[in-house]
Amino acid sequence: MTTSGPLSLYERLGGIYAIAAVVDDFVERIMVDPRLNANPLVDEAHHKVPKAGFKYLVTEMVGWATGGPQKYTGKSMRESHEHLKITAGEWKSFMEDFRTTLDKFQVPAAEQGELFAIVESTYADIVLG
Repeated sequence: MTTSGPLSLYERLGGIYAIAAVVDDFVERIMVDPRLNANPLVDEAHHKVPKAGFKYLVTEMVGWATGGPQKYTGKSMRESHEHLKITAGEWKSFMEDFRTTLDKFQVPAAEQGELFAIVESTYADIVLG
C-alpha cells in the first residue's frame, strides 16, 4: 500500500461540499449579526452584494486556503474590507460567529485551530488600524 503523505486540511474538512455547507451557515450568521451590522458600512455591504455570490467567493477562498484545487478569484482582503472601517470588537464578534458555525458542524479542535490561524492571518488587512 502506498501513501501520499498526510491529508491536507481541505481533505480533513471533507472537501468542497463540506466546506460549502459550513460557509453557507457562516455567511447566513454574519449577515444578520446585529453586532456586525451596527457598523453602517458593514450593514450596507451585507445588503449590496447577492449572498449567493458572496458565499461562492468565500467557499472558493476557503477551498484554496486549505489546500484544495480551487483558485480564489475575488479581491484581496485589504481591497474588499479597508473601506468598511472594521474594529477589533467587530472582528471579535465575527470570530465568535465563526466558532459557533464550526462547533455546529462538529469540526474537530485541531482543524478549528488551523482554520482560525488562516483567518487570523488576514487580521491586518481587515481591521482598521
